[in-house]
Amino acid sequence: MPLTLASLAQHSALRLTVRAGEDGLDVPVRWAHASELADPVPYMEGGELLLITALKLDAEDPAAMRRYVKRLVEAGVVGLGFAVGVHYEDIPEALVEAAREEGLPLLEVPRRTPFLAISKAVSAAVAADQYRAVTAGFAAQRELTRQTLTGGPEGLLAALATQVDGWAALYDASGAVVATAPEWAARRAARLTADVRRLRERAAPASSVVAGPEDDDRVELHTLGTGRRPRAALAVGTATALGTAARYAVHSAVALLTLTTERSRSLHAAEQRIGAAVLRMLLAGEPDHARAVAGLLYGGLLDAPFRIIVAETGAAPAARAQAEPNGDALGALEEAVDSAAARSGEAVLVVPDGERLVVLAADGGAAVAACRDHAAALEAVRGAGGAHEPLQGADEDELVVGLSAPVGPIAASAAYKQAGQALSVARRRGRVLVEHEQMAAGSVVPLLADDAVRAFADGLLRPLNEHDATGRGDLVASLRAWLSRHGQWDAAAADLGVHRHTLRYRMRRVEEILGRSLDDPDVRMELWLALKAASSD
Repeated sequence: MPLTLASLAQHSALRLTVRAGEDGLDVPVRWAHASELADPVPYMEGGELLLITALKLDAEDPAAMRRYVKRLVEAGVVGLGFAVGVHYEDIPEALVEAAREEGLPLLEVPRRTPFLAISKAVSAAVAADQYRAVTAGFAAQRELTRQTLTGGPEGLLAALATQVDGWAALYDASGAVVATAPEWAARRAARLTADVRRLRERAAPASSVVAGPEDDDRVELHTLGTGRRPRAALAVGTATALGTAARYAVHSAVALLTLTTERSRSLHAAEQRIGAAVLRMLLAGEPDHARAVAGLLYGGLLDAPFRIIVAETGAAPAARAQAEPNGDALGALEEAVDSAAARSGEAVLVVPDGERLVVLAADGGAAVAACRDHAAALEAVRGAGGAHEPLQGADEDELVVGLSAPVGPIAASAAYKQAGQALSVARRRGRVLVEHEQMAAGSVVPLLADDAVRAFADGLLRPLNEHDATGRGDLVASLRAWLSRHGQWDAAAADLGVHRHTLRYRMRRVEEILGRSLDDPDVRMELWLALKAASSD
């Protein structure tokens, strides 16, 4: 236990007498300091027992003593030792009364007790307390290490909660609670998720102290991991500030969990290398070899329908080539997918592939749902709800995701192409995520909203538009009606309200002006797409 004024007062060799402030004797003493300055406050740090002989004080002046004692209390001085028989045979009543008013413990020091003896007693007690704290810290470290080896992170959290007389919680990279000790702390830990996420935005390693969800909670948050992005976080909740021994325990827990996290990170990297090999085999049309390599690690994933997710950042390829290969946007998606899969206990294959992230996840599983939720959250942030501008030239950290239809191992290559196609559509539409099934269920017309397609349409139709602008006919409207009726003269002429011979004449003029034959199905297709692109402006 820390040294207190009560302990000093009971020290038989010092023979100290308490003259005032009896209620404050249980305050810890950090140091003993002798000073005869009229104002020693600038040299105080708080927690000191100040020793004086009143050499330069008018200790019999009540007003001066009230000012003197008040400044000592405000500076955090915990006690005042007054040596009698030096300048004053007894402690002046003015000083005793001022100490009583402020509640400052006042100790009478007999002439035969030198200040040095008091300083030595305080120093020895402080050193002994520090030794006990260090010894307790090493014991806590050994216990935490033992619990980590035998019980994993859960065992460590239980031991840590006991050491700090509070509770502890472990969070994953997304800020979700992984484990707590004791179990009743799970609800408190869950209410700190937003604080954990804010802490992750700071440069690692980072820590902060926050007000806990309960009135008697003081919570310390620490990031875990040695990389630029924290891999996890630790929360420690206590009723009061941590003491020296508890501080050692928390630091040891952070170190042990960081080692565990980094080991998991290495295993994760090895899993990703295996996953990359499995993915290459699937895309090469070798599902049996992929199953053999996957083994128990990914094998179950290949036995049921799965989807392939392809993600990139939203910048153009030239800008993306200079960005970090697995930038923050891709890293955040990877964490969301990994965390969701870990919480649900499902297998997921995540492969960083240059400037892309490729994910193979079970159809209907938590990882696919997490991908959709992550994209929906980004859409909400960007003000989704309608059409977006295409992402060419967009910020290099804006995410674009394509999601394939559910397939089996034999169709993995087709699913990868589907995800890539959906990603391209997402980029053109300015969306975060597009699913391949949405493309098949929708219309091709939105795909024409592209500058290159519009330029092609303008160039192809320009001669007809220039002809119509002279007032010599309505070739563009006639061409649209004829193509919409699949070349049926009577039906198209009726739509236009003209004779079919007039329409035939107009179509011959279209062929003459464009230098193309409308008998060619490719020409008809290009003209129809050009008309649709022009009408979508």
